[in-house]
Amino acid sequence: MKFMMVVKASKDSEAGTMPKEQMDQMFAEMKKYNEELKNTGVLVSVGGLHPSSNGIRITYPIPGEPPTITEGPFAEVNELIAGYWFIDVKSREEAIKWAMRAPDPHGLGEGQIELRQVFE
Repeated sequence: MKFMMVVKASKDSEAGTMPKEQMDQMFAEMKKYNEELKNTGVLVSVGGLHPSSNGIRITYPIPGEPPTITEGPFAEVNELIAGYWFIDVKSREEAIKWAMRAPDPHGLGEGQIELRQVFE
């Protein structure tokens, strides 16, 4: 079963304002976690995303009409994604266990991970 663990964005991840010492610690914890996922064969892929200021949103407001393009930044920080992991596990429960082991993705007590099963 494949799952996507979605790291929700925060104001700091969108602004890139985390202090260097917190970033160093957070990246060290993430590296350790990612290595553990990789070494157990669970990790499919992992990535962090640039802030939405570099993003482009394609919307389809009218059926049958061409889509519209909106360039970032996007204001709805609580709806944005800062990164992700794709994992391949044996059960929903195992996916939850791996998600619960992830370090705080923002290192400031603002982290949020959404766990979603992938259609196969």
